[in-house]
Amino acid sequence: MKKVSLLLISLVLIAILSACGNASESEKETSNSSTGNVAKENTEAETDERWEKIQEAGELVVGTSGTLIAASYYDDADELTGYDVEVMKEIAKRLDLDISFEIMGIDSMLPAIQSGRIDAAANNIDITDKRKEEFNFSEPYKYSYTVMAVRESDNSGIESLEDLEGKKAGGGATTVYSQIAEKYGAEVVTYGNAPNEAYLSDVSNARTDVVINDYFLTKFGVAAFPDFDLHLHPTLKFHPTEQAVVLPKGADKLTDEINKVLGEMHEDGTLTELAIQFYEEDASKESEEEVEVIEGLEL
Repeated sequence: MKKVSLLLISLVLIAILSACGNASESEKETSNSSTGNVAKENTEAETDERWEKIQEAGELVVGTSGTLIAASYYDDADELTGYDVEVMKEIAKRLDLDISFEIMGIDSMLPAIQSGRIDAAANNIDITDKRKEEFNFSEPYKYSYTVMAVRESDNSGIESLEDLEGKKAGGGATTVYSQIAEKYGAEVVTYGNAPNEAYLSDVSNARTDVVINDYFLTKFGVAAFPDFDLHLHPTLKFHPTEQAVVLPKGADKLTDEINKVLGEMHEDGTLTELAIQFYEEDASKESEEEVEVIEGLEL
């Protein structure tokens, strides 16, 4: 009988220990699940907090250069305007927010978003895969492609992308266009937040050889200085692009709100109207030009 009793006691103890073990595993699973939910809630809270702070302040702070003819520049009355600027003004208006612009060079804008100095950047900034790893982007408000400003007298000795080897290309250090120049062997000469005239006069005077940039910006930049030995390269059109508002990574609520407004502006024709006003073409829609796609760019 004693042996039977001991056996029964042992079985009971094993059952109790097993139950405790299962309970412990269950508690771990519950704890892990709760932790995951809390992390998810915290992420959502942080995301919503960005939008809430902007609403509380009643103001959207946007970085732009003020030096890009047709996109972001000062008019004859010394008022900041341009396609990107007016798009952002309309977005803020429809979101019932005031807007202020921080003037800075393109190489400073993305760090300024990350530091929290500005809420967004709008300066003809291209959407790229690498940038999407670090930032949110709105839906595109402009579609374009890439061209070259070269000397009219001799095309700066450039008849193909391969001819960029050994040339000097004026541009910002962190732009897509400078990365293309470097890919083909050009030396990039940087200027900071300089006006179009500085870049283009250097090409005309042979201090540099080329400015690689957006079609619309280059077209109007060249037209603004008719006395320069300068024109758009007549045959080279490459690397189609999309431009959008750049926003902090994870600012999903802010991104959604801006996208809603951009959708409305597409539908009611506001983007088309602004594009034609500043570019004389509807840059808010994809181009029908035949444009060479450059393979192997890690942008």
